Order: sequence, then structure tokens, then C-alpha cells
Amino acid sequence: MSQVRVRFAPSPTGFFHIGSARTALFNWLYARHTGGTFVLRIEDTDKERNSEEFLNVIYDSLRWLGMEWDEGPGKGGDFGPYRQSERDAIYKEYLEKLKAAGRTYEKDGAVYFKLLGERSEVFDEHRKKTVTKVANTPAIIDDQIRGRVERIEDEDFVIVRSDGSPVFHFVNVVDDIAMKITHVIRGEDHLSNTSKHVELFKAFGVPVPKFAHIPLILKQNGPGKMSKRDQGALIEEYQRRGYLPEALVNFLSLLGWNPGDDREKMPIAEIIRLFDLPGVNQSNARFDDKKLAHMNMTYLLELPEEKFLELARVYFEKQNVFTAGWPAETYFREVIALAHPKIKGIEELPAYTKYFFTEDFVIDDKVRAKVLSKGEPKARLAELIELLRTADLSSDLAIEDAIKKLAESKSLGFGDYQAVARLAVSGTNVGPSITGMFRVLGREKVLARLERFGATL
Repeated sequence: MSQVRVRFAPSPTGFFHIGSARTALFNWLYARHTGGTFVLRIEDTDKERNSEEFLNVIYDSLRWLGMEWDEGPGKGGDFGPYRQSERDAIYKEYLEKLKAAGRTYEKDGAVYFKLLGERSEVFDEHRKKTVTKVANTPAIIDDQIRGRVERIEDEDFVIVRSDGSPVFHFVNVVDDIAMKITHVIRGEDHLSNTSKHVELFKAFGVPVPKFAHIPLILKQNGPGKMSKRDQGALIEEYQRRGYLPEALVNFLSLLGWNPGDDREKMPIAEIIRLFDLPGVNQSNARFDDKKLAHMNMTYLLELPEEKFLELARVYFEKQNVFTAGWPAETYFREVIALAHPKIKGIEELPAYTKYFFTEDFVIDDKVRAKVLSKGEPKARLAELIELLRTADLSSDLAIEDAIKKLAESKSLGFGDYQAVARLAVSGTNVGPSITGMFRVLGREKVLARLERFGATL
């Protein structure tokens, strides 16, 4: 078997979509699994919609995800150029081959690809016009994922528009031939194009590559394919929110593929070792942002403390949190260590930990109303203030033990004190453990906040 050569061929007409990232990933994984070559080819023939900004987004996103290409823009290779806008001479050369073989004709200024077979004129009810149908043999596609697929192409089709620009089907096949692509791994929505492509491969007298049509990614809620307009659809969003690329790659690899067991979290080396096209599902995969957030949390939890701190500093700087100067290093480390197990993305850190760095935080009105509607919060607050004046706050365990003893003496539970204390100290009902908050904030700040809140009751 010849060396596997796969390609990812995006168009720089918008921000990098999660579906495009998954297609790139499956190509990259298959190349790495087989010891093959991953080619990046840019389909930039749409001059009106193409943008260098979006092209750079593609490059940056692939690199951020760890999918470095072996051949393509910036890398070179034996089969360039790797941007379709620079391959006009190659397309003209291949068009001449079809013309010489009698497989083209012109109509209304466009160039059509001529199918072989007996022709007849048929009235098309849908288009309300007479069309020429060709008695053609169905193309047999031995799809690596979907098995045997039959598709018939029974009408000649345009390969060069009247303005002289070649169409997608033509340039796609020419590039795959010229770049010696052995496996075409792409979305299931391209399956309908495949019979046209098979006809062109045969007309050029070259072997047809192996096709593998991967399942679509469905919207999280409702029917239909996930589009660029859907929330969570753009890779840029996860970069901005501080998601780890390793987590996103792990998540994407399982959108339509499984390793043969129920494992979910896997290092990339293990995914590469196990990935193969027969393991890709035929049924479409539904996007699940909660599952992705959980996956990212598991990766964040495993980050070494110093690496997590390094990333945390980046986001505090980005959001310009400490305009009056950074807090003491020891204190900052304690706060970040407390928040580390709780956040889904590093972008959340500044807002999540705001009350550790300022007294200017807002009490959530809805949370306040809910907390104050239960039990006797004013009495609990007074009891807690009295306890914390002398209690040992040196460790979470010591604080927890002290509050539990207080609760037992009043025939109450730990939770009876926790809700009102958290609200008074942080302004919300979510966050790290209340014992950790007390320990890190320290006696003076905690008492001041409890007393200030108590004065409003």
C-alpha cells in the first residue's frame, strides 16, 4: 500500500468552525495513525468572500489545536502551490486534457463535463424545463465509513463558469490528483458530490482515492447541522474563554468516533494509536457544551500549579483587573489554588474570584432573597460572627470543625450557616468552599463583611 496522503481544504471565508476543526482533526489523526502525510490546501477561489484575516485564523487555530500540517502554506512540499488561487495554470492544463479526450463542450459560455452514455431529452417537472439525461452506470463508492454506496450521475455538469472560473468539483479533483491524495476524509454533506468526482477521476484515467464521509455535528438543541451562527460553534470562542486545546481535541475526537470502549478522557498519543476510519460512526453526532466544559475541567484539574498560575496571570492581565497594582504573590497563589478545581475555563477566573481582591462587589439580589427566606439568617450570622472572633482559621479542617460544633450546639446543620456566610462574604451562592474562603480572606476581612451584611438585615 502506498503512503497515506490526506488533505484538509478549508475556505478562508469566515471564522474557524468547530465542524471544520473536527474534519481537520480526523484527517490529521488518520495521517498520524498510519504514518502518512497531512496536507493543508486552501480553497481561496471566492475572491469576494476570501480574507487574509480568516486565512490567518485557520493557520492559528490549527496550530493552537496542535494539528501542524506536513505540506501546505508556509511549509512547502513537492505538489504546491497549496492555495487554489495560485494554481490557475494547473487547472488549465487539466482542462486541456479533458478537451483533448472529447469530454467537454461549451454552452452559454460555460464549459460542461460530458458524461458517457446514451442521451435522451426529458422534461424535468421540478425545474420545469427539458434536460438531457444520460444513461450512465452508477458510481460505486466503497466508503471507508458508510460501506458500499451507489450514486448515479445522469446529467452533464459545469466545470468552468462563463466568467472563466473553475468550479469546486473540477478543482477539487484536479488538486487531489496532482497532490496524490489517497484518502478523501470529509463531511457526510459532501457525499452527494462524490459521483461527480468519481466521474472526473475516471475521465482523467487515474485511480479513485478512498472516500470516508464522516458524520455531521448537529446543533445542541433542535434539528439541523451546527452552523457558524450557533453558540459555541467557533474555535476562537474557546481560545478566548481559556479552554485548553488538549481538552477540545479530546472532545472533538469523540464527536463521531469511539475507541472501542467507554473511555472519554485520553491523551493524544492514545487517540492517535487507536484512531481508524472503521471506528467512525455513521450516525450524526450531537454537540454538547456541558460535556465539553466538563472535559475541560478535568484537563484544568491536571495542570501543574505553576502552569495554571501562568495561564491565570494572562487572563487577569487581559481583563486589566489590578489597575492599582497586583496583590501579594502568596495571596494571589492561595486564591487561584482555591478556584482551580471549580472553573470550566480560565477566562472565568477574574470574575469568579473578584471578591478576594476588592470590597466593591455586588450582592446578588435574587440570591439574597432566597437565602433570607429560609430559617433565621440574622441569628445565624450573629452566631457565626461571635464564633469567628476567636476560632482557629489556620486550616479548612479547623474552620469546618468549629462551625459544625456550633451547628450541633444549636441542633442545626453546617448548611444553615454556609448559605448566609457565603452571601455576606462573596455576594453570591457559588464558589469555592466556605472554609477555604474564610482561611484565605482572613479573620479581619471575613468579620468586616459579615458585620457589614448583618447591618442590612
